[in-house]
Amino acid sequence: MNGARADKLVERLRERELDWLLVTNLVNVRYLSGFTGTNGVCLVGTDERLFFTDFRYVERAQAEVPDFERLRGKQDLLGDAAERFAGRVGFEDQHMSVRQHRRLTEMLPDGAELVPAGGIVEGLRAVKDEGELRAMRDAAALADEMYEYIASRGLVGRTEREVAVDVEREMRARGATDPSFPSIIAAAANGALPHATPGDSEIPADTLVIVDMGCIVDGYCSDCTRTFATGSLSNDAAAVYELVLAAQEEALAAVLPGAECKVVDAVARDKIAAAGHGEQFGHGLGHGVGLEIHEGPRLAQSAEGTLAAGNVVTVEPGVYVPGAFGVRIEDLVVVRDDGNEVLSHFPKPLMTLGA
Repeated sequence: MNGARADKLVERLRERELDWLLVTNLVNVRYLSGFTGTNGVCLVGTDERLFFTDFRYVERAQAEVPDFERLRGKQDLLGDAAERFAGRVGFEDQHMSVRQHRRLTEMLPDGAELVPAGGIVEGLRAVKDEGELRAMRDAAALADEMYEYIASRGLVGRTEREVAVDVEREMRARGATDPSFPSIIAAAANGALPHATPGDSEIPADTLVIVDMGCIVDGYCSDCTRTFATGSLSNDAAAVYELVLAAQEEALAAVLPGAECKVVDAVARDKIAAAGHGEQFGHGLGHGVGLEIHEGPRLAQSAEGTLAAGNVVTVEPGVYVPGAFGVRIEDLVVVRDDGNEVLSHFPKPLMTLGA
C-alpha cells in the first residue's frame, strides 16, 4: 500500500518538474513509508525511494519500511540525504526550520537546487484509501463506545477533569493508542469556550455539557462531539440545541463529492445566523481528519476547493452563549462517490445524564 502512495507522489513530482522530494515531516514520512519511529527521512525520486534512519531504528525500519531502500545514517539525517541530491529537489517548506534550510543549502552538491514544495504529501493524504478508512471506522466506533461509557457513568457531581481523565483511561484500556487530542468536557458557562479546558468544579444539574473527544487507532484519529443535558433546561438552551442539531443534519446532507467547501459551511452557518446566533458561531464548520486531527480539507467561510471522494471531514456547528452555555454537535464523515458515509453513530437527540 505504501508503494502505491509513493507512485502517486512521483506523479505529482513530474507535474511540478521535480527530480526529488525530501520528506522530513514525520507524519508524512509515516504516510509514505509506514515508519512509526521518531527519526526518519524519505527522499523520493522518479526512479528511487530512499529511507534514512539512525542506529536506533534500523530493525524497526526493516519491519515497517518494505517499499523503500533503507539506509542507515547519522542521527542528523539531512546530511545523508543531501549527498543524494541532484537536479531540482523539493522540500517541505511549511515544516522545515530556517536553520535546517540553511544547513541544507550549505550541503547542496553542484547542480542541485532546493525548491519549496510543501503540501504535496498532504494533498495525497486528504484522500483516504480503504486501509485508512478501516482504521478510521475502528477509531470512530471506539469513540461511540466511549460515549456509551460516559452515559453509563453519569455527569452530575463529577468534575470535568475527572470525566476527561476517566474516559481517556478507558479508551486506552479498550485499544486506543491515545486520545486524538485532549478531551474537552465543558459544563455550563465553560461550554461557551469552544476549546475549553476541563476544570475542577463539579458538573451541576440543569445545564448543558459539551463532550468533545476522539481516539487514535492504528495511527488514525476520530473526532466526535455530543452535548448532554444534566436536567431541566431553560427554553433558550433547549431551543439552541435543536437549532444546532438541525443545522448539523442539513450540513451533513451537503457533504457530497464536488461540493464547494465554503458552500457546505454556509449551509449550517446561514441557518444559525437566520435564528439570530450568527455571531455565536465563530469557527469553521469542519476539518479533515486522518493521521492528524486537523488536516485538509477545511469546511469554512474562507475555504477554497471542493470535496472529493475519499475525503474525511468533521461537521461540527456550534453556538456559544458567553457566560451561559454552549452547544456543539459533531460527526465524522467520509465523502463517497455516491454521497457520504457517517462514521459517528452515537445518538444525537438531546440526552439527559444525571449522577
